[in-house]
Amino acid sequence: MQQRVTLSGNKMTSKEALHDYLANKLELPAHYGKNLDALHDCLCEITHPLFLTVTYTEHLLSCTGSYGERFLTVLKDAAQENKMLDVTLFPDRKP
Repeated sequence: MQQRVTLSGNKMTSKEALHDYLANKLELPAHYGKNLDALHDCLCEITHPLFLTVTYTEHLLSCTGSYGERFLTVLKDAAQENKMLDVTLFPDRKP
């Protein structure tokens, strides 16, 4: 079963909002630690094809700064480690 999920950078306006949004949209487990290390671990444990698109990345970065940059790096790194994960990033426009 392949899954497609679009994440809107407009919804991730703070560190807390980012993790709450991810937990909901990606249906992360209850034990998700709401930090970037925990996110990386969860993404690397995915066992079905997941096509993840992040839109409005410029807005995300303007709201979250260096934390947002690290978040996007975590997504890219997890996609390199887990071949079940495909990540596409878009600036302030929809694909």
